Amino acid sequence: MDEKTQTELEAAAFRQLVSHLREHTEVQNIDLMNLAGFCRNCLSKWYRAAAEERGLEMDYEQAREIIYGMPYSEWKAKYQKDDSK
Repeated sequence: MDEKTQTELEAAAFRQLVSHLREHTEVQNIDLMNLAGFCRNCLSKWYRAAAEERGLEMDYEQAREIIYGMPYSEWKAKYQKDDSK
């Protein structure tokens, strides 16, 4: 497999992962961290780092909005469960 095709497949898999996480808002970040060792916030940080490696300016909140599909504050208000029970 050539590098371009591999990159395209990796990008498609990443887009599907992000889409899956957007659809499954019942899955909390703490659950992801406990089970997989990463969460939506980690993906946001990795996305931002990749952008910066390519000379693109992007802050953490911009990256979060790309991963969450909305501003983080909105996602948090709609979907984050209170863990103080």
